[in-house]
Amino acid sequence: MAMSDRADSAAQRLTTILEAPIAHLGLDLEAVEISSVGKRKMLRIAVDKDGGVTMDDVAEATREVSRMLDGSDAMGTSPYTLEVSSRGVGRPLMLPRHWRRNAGRMVKVDLAGGDPVEGRIVDSDETGATLLVDDTEHRIDFADVRKAKVQIEFTSRQRG
Repeated sequence: MAMSDRADSAAQRLTTILEAPIAHLGLDLEAVEISSVGKRKMLRIAVDKDGGVTMDDVAEATREVSRMLDGSDAMGTSPYTLEVSSRGVGRPLMLPRHWRRNAGRMVKVDLAGGDPVEGRIVDSDETGATLLVDDTEHRIDFADVRKAKVQIEFTSRQRG
């Protein structure tokens, strides 16, 4: 079994172990990633919730993940570093809740069999989203989305 296959398998096992305790905190477990950094492992956990994740949420999730891992052999005997953070802007929009939580933000969407679309999320539901593209609303179905990512917007302040 290749190293990345072992890491994927371990990440899936950890997802199973951590999903319910994280949900009990009112958070969604968005990602579990394991990588090697020298002789140590790096375990990265991403969490999210409606309204955004606070520093207190991250601290509470870190304590819960540590408690769960201390009580299991899920990370084996090798030393590891735990990093718990919010989902972050750079992660792709993959689930309906990701679209809902990013309402009002600009996104770039690669559609199956079509040109990419860039617009602002106006609304979303379980099957698709409405984007405002050049002052016109366009409905996209999640089934047609190959990839979607929030676009970082920079605004300049006028001094005067």
